[in-house]
Amino acid sequence: MRVFVITVLCIILAALSVQMYLIFKERNRLKTDLDDLDNRLQALVKENADLQSEIEYFSHPENLEKELREKFNYKRSDEKMIIVVP
Repeated sequence: MRVFVITVLCIILAALSVQMYLIFKERNRLKTDLDDLDNRLQALVKENADLQSEIEYFSHPENLEKELREKFNYKRSDEKMIIVVP
């Protein structure tokens, strides 16, 4: 009878050990996922702040015109464009 009780206790201990191992393994996987999501969140927050500052910059007509002139050689209808060749 004593051997039977010891055997049952050993089986229960082994089952609990396996369950604890699986729980810790799952916890570590979830922690890694959380860290990855946190890094992604921080990158998106930074990108959002950059986009908000661009929206603020381009909301002023003079800045928009400045960018149009730089990137697309924009000119008004009453202006003449001169291209200087070195």
